Amino acid sequence: MKREHPLPTVDVIIEVSGGIVLIRRRHPPDGWAIPGGFVDAGERVEEAARREMREETSLEVQLIDLLGVYSDPARDPRGSTISTVFIGRAIGSPKADDDAADAGIFDEQHLPAPLAFDHARILADYFRYRRTGERPRLA
Repeated sequence: MKREHPLPTVDVIIEVSGGIVLIRRRHPPDGWAIPGGFVDAGERVEEAARREMREETSLEVQLIDLLGVYSDPARDPRGSTISTVFIGRAIGSPKADDDAADAGIFDEQHLPAPLAFDHARILADYFRYRRTGERPRLA
């Protein structure tokens, strides 16, 4: 049954020593991704973000900023989602768990491919924001 409304999700660009954390997805759609997932019923997006980071990367993440909200109906091939994207910081090395098959630390010049969903756009927005302080543009 096709759902009528988009589902809320969260993603966190985790800053660690040496770059940012990305995960390789265990389940389709394949590719590397910003760690994240669905918001559970009764859960605040901030709580969901911290929970998903523990589940997928084994890192305790401090949320430090809100990058933006991404809602292109085509952003997820499984169905429409709206993602609240945070910037977070953590200490330590990520360890893939839950829906993550692998985890790594990458910088802007050495991003893995392919990137899942609309994460290439989100990461471009993030790196521009870090360089210039300019927030992502509204579509």
